[in-house]
Amino acid sequence: MEILKDLFYTNSNVAKKTVKSLMKNWTVIFLGLFYMLANLIMLAILPYFWILGGLIQIIVNSALISSYLYVMNCIITKDRVTLQDFKYGFGVYLRKVWGILFIAYVASMGINLLILPIIGRALSPTAIALIYYFLILVLLNPLPETIYQKHYGPLDSLSYSISFIKDNWIEWLIPNALLIGVLYLFLRNFIVAMLFMYVPIRAFTNPIVIVFYLIGQIWFTFLMIYRGYLFDLLSTSNRRKRMFMRRF
Repeated sequence: MEILKDLFYTNSNVAKKTVKSLMKNWTVIFLGLFYMLANLIMLAILPYFWILGGLIQIIVNSALISSYLYVMNCIITKDRVTLQDFKYGFGVYLRKVWGILFIAYVASMGINLLILPIIGRALSPTAIALIYYFLILVLLNPLPETIYQKHYGPLDSLSYSISFIKDNWIEWLIPNALLIGVLYLFLRNFIVAMLFMYVPIRAFTNPIVIVFYLIGQIWFTFLMIYRGYLFDLLSTSNRRKRMFMRRF
């Protein structure tokens, strides 16, 4: 019963703050279009850089992720985003994001070379892939929020994300599952668009695509702001403390 009460009051408070912040910072929903265009331009010019193309892609993607996370940080910490914040954000978490992507690459190589040959005898490649991505999706789910709300290095950020899930898996995963479930239920054909990157420009000649894309961006922005407030609350309190504070 205490868990249900905590879920209700915690998420009611977070939802109110999210709606207020989204209405105040509504222009943020259009950032997805900018990041998508930036990514398309990058993909168009990468062939001209030959062997350096892969390195440039990692740097650009890390900068785009850094920018978006800093925008979220500005909303969560001061409930306001300026053009200067947007421009400044490209470099704030660049090294941290780049480091995490590098660790992920090394880990993936290690799994493919050392672990898969062993467990591949008992499980099919499809089953292994499903287990791998499920664990990543669950254990590292709060990683974006960890990056911009905690002052940890790449490796410690990964470790904290796992520790956070261990301590708050009910409070974190249930509301996230519901929000993502709504996104998938109504916009399953536009989920890629929510990731900013891979929507063909010609698709926007269709008014229906434009409408669904905007709806998706609004909901995705709501989701990310919601996660930010929820993470901030859960990472700085526990269930007993939240119940105690609600009495006053």
